Amino acid sequence: MARIAHLSDLHFGAICPKAVSATEAWLEQQQPDLVIISGDFTQRARVAQFRAASAYVNRLRARGFPVLLIPGNHDIPLYDVFRRFASPLGRYKRYISNDLCPWFEDDEVAVLGINTARSLTIKDGRINEDQMRMIEERFHAVAPGKTRILVTHHPLFAMPIASGGELSEAVGRSRSAIKAVAAAKIHIALAGHFHQTYAQAARKMVEDAGQALVIQAGTATSTRLRNDQPQSFNWLHVRRHNEVELQVVVWDGASFQRGNHVEFTFDGENWSTRELTDSARP
Repeated sequence: MARIAHLSDLHFGAICPKAVSATEAWLEQQQPDLVIISGDFTQRARVAQFRAASAYVNRLRARGFPVLLIPGNHDIPLYDVFRRFASPLGRYKRYISNDLCPWFEDDEVAVLGINTARSLTIKDGRINEDQMRMIEERFHAVAPGKTRILVTHHPLFAMPIASGGELSEAVGRSRSAIKAVAAAKIHIALAGHFHQTYAQAARKMVEDAGQALVIQAGTATSTRLRNDQPQSFNWLHVRRHNEVELQVVVWDGASFQRGNHVEFTFDGENWSTRELTDSARP
């Protein structure tokens, strides 16, 4: 079983300091096998914000946690127009990671991160043809028994997570990206961006989307909240490619507490869900 913490949208520069410290305390106690952070490390891609985000990541690394990191649209300068187009992710590469499409693999999971942040789109994301080929090629050699996980900042799918239930924006070239995900036989697609939690089978959003389970993370530490959802992150227990437990870990103003806990099981055609009680929580 792989135990994965999925955080997103940290937004250093607009953070709740107590929540930042509390994520570290929670991870220290639970000892995940992998920590995934799916973008927006900073609020405005300024040096001081990147330094604070870098210190946070380095503290996680110092505790021995493997990390997989990808940038978000807020990690590209907004008001520094020259830097936005001349070196959009230069500071991210300097302070966070040079690898914009990182890979992690162990005996149980194979995880690929894809950078969807772009200079021209401001807040929206895009995925290009080279990245789609990378998705298919990297997972082609993965052993059949491993769980295949794709991480992006911007969701590949349009989802009914807005306050009125209207569909969210999907990543640019989403139709082609979804075909690549289906061809690569991705089991789990993780993303952030909207500061809201959500989980659903991809086939319920796009008929030919393949077998992926789509899981969205809220913001772990930002003060920029949406639809009254508090800060949160996802705690995943991956038992083979067809059984996943998702627990949303929620900030209550003083500490992170275990929240909604669901088990997803894939029967070869569909994902079924089962709510787990407090006594069943790992």
